[in-house]
Amino acid sequence: MTHPFLDLPPLTAARFAAVEDRVARLLGTRQDVVIMQGEALLPLEGAIRGTAGPGTTALNVITGPYGQTFGNWLRDCGATVVDLAVPFHTAVTADGIRAALAEHPEIDFVSLVHAEAATGNTNPVAEIGEAVRAHGALFYLDAVASVGAEPVLPDAWGVDLCVIGAQKAMGGPAGVSAVSVSERAWNRMAANPRAPRRSYLSLLDWKERWIDAGRTALPHAPAQLEMLALEACVERIESVGLDAVTARHRSAALATRAGALALGGGLEPYVYEAADAAPVATTLRVPPGVVASELVDQARASDPSLPLAAGGGALAKEMIRVNHYGADATVEAVRRSLAALGAALSARGLTVDLAAAHRAADSAGR
Repeated sequence: MTHPFLDLPPLTAARFAAVEDRVARLLGTRQDVVIMQGEALLPLEGAIRGTAGPGTTALNVITGPYGQTFGNWLRDCGATVVDLAVPFHTAVTADGIRAALAEHPEIDFVSLVHAEAATGNTNPVAEIGEAVRAHGALFYLDAVASVGAEPVLPDAWGVDLCVIGAQKAMGGPAGVSAVSVSERAWNRMAANPRAPRRSYLSLLDWKERWIDAGRTALPHAPAQLEMLALEACVERIESVGLDAVTARHRSAALATRAGALALGGGLEPYVYEAADAAPVATTLRVPPGVVASELVDQARASDPSLPLAAGGGALAKEMIRVNHYGADATVEAVRRSLAALGAALSARGLTVDLAAAHRAADSAGR
């Protein structure tokens, strides 16, 4: 008995390389792109461990939980870490980056998250890239949540290591991820005696056994179904155009923010300034006396498919995330989410205006 998922011919090296090339075109990059066979934490950690070590002084920007994780990895590598933390309801500024670089001229590595889906903020990478490039530091960027929701341009922004995943705004699989690597980053890895080798974390293994070998023989069996899903995902984006995909996410974000403000009931945008809010997901602060996780559970009770989640960890008490990405990057998904939140707030005796919320969402999302 055959099965359409299980009885496929092996994925060829040529097809694997073709998918890498399509991802490179999606990013507008001429850098090497490596598709790694695991969720995006794999290249995120691999890129840091490959380029950082005891001689590294890193500026680690913290605008959410992933920035905290990167600082831990950098310290574990033996790097000296200068943390630049800003409140999670805002974004870091290029001036803040410049000031930190001026105060610590020894910095030679900068790590930044483009968009923090967990906190709903996004950072001005183009301006930050100019500051990092002028300083001469290696620039590491987590663009997992931003790719597909807003522009991601590693070459134009001077990003040396740009990690993406397909599972959010791209609407693709979570089991594979990619990283673009500049020549400067490859050289840093080659000079790093602590860079992982003969390891699942090793980017250098991919360079030597795959890229430098002409991409003619895969170094190990690929995650075939995930690679095919990534190929289909990129093909779908190509068919409608990346600009159309990012516009859809921007409309959903604008609709959510406007609709939540009009809904009332004490809901407020968690990220204060609209310019700092990420298109991939909108975070909302619940009114006093309401526990966010309980409100989300109540809102999703009648429709578990709603793209609603409570914040992680301590934020579960005060933050709601509207995950309007991928297939849910539509005004209709926003309207359904607002209706469910409005009903849950109303059941608690809070005054809401769903009609006003829908009007505001429709108007902002046009």
